[in-house]
Amino acid sequence: MSRHTRDVRVLAVCLAAMAGYVDALGFLKLGGFFVSFMSGNTTRLGVGLAGMSWHAALAGTLIAIFVVGVVVGSLVGHVAGSQRPAAVLALVAVLLGVAAGFGMLGVTGGAIAAMALAMGAENAVFERGGEVSIGLTYMTGTLVRFGQRLTGALLGGKAFGWVSYLFLWTGLAGGAVAGAAAYPHWGLDGLWIAAAAGAIFAAIAAVPGLGPADVPPRK
Repeated sequence: MSRHTRDVRVLAVCLAAMAGYVDALGFLKLGGFFVSFMSGNTTRLGVGLAGMSWHAALAGTLIAIFVVGVVVGSLVGHVAGSQRPAAVLALVAVLLGVAAGFGMLGVTGGAIAAMALAMGAENAVFERGGEVSIGLTYMTGTLVRFGQRLTGALLGGKAFGWVSYLFLWTGLAGGAVAGAAAYPHWGLDGLWIAAAAGAIFAAIAAVPGLGPADVPPRK
């Protein structure tokens, strides 16, 4: 995170918050499964397989749809070139809009599938050289780096190198709080908020300075 511009870091926190919001809506609708956190679904898959439960099929389906979303997002980003972030976020906004539409029609399966596709695609926003430089829908690596940078600060290294990682995690957690608060009132209709946010972020990402040239590959 520290190798990125401030604008990129701020956008990343906002996108993590959007992912947390969408994931909370999906989690509550599905009763304990995720549309963006595939580590959790992998555990649910393993537990379901061990217990010969239908939960394994649901978890496996969500994982497969998420991966398809990653592929589609990466392909769109590849075609878009220097406009990768804006193009991928436009795709995410459309998918979230589709999910919201399905939700209004009561087509829960379609809504969940579109949500998982959107969350997979979102991870292609900050991608270069085939690698994701900022993970937006998962925080394990972020928390590891937060701990590493905090250790470095305690040992006399860069004093505030851990702050960006803490903000990124806080963004996802804060978005999840917002999603959980919205769900009792609007259910999956709350996805319209996420779709609108995605469109706004796509417009912001189109501003010069947030393109792949400003997203250095991970070393």
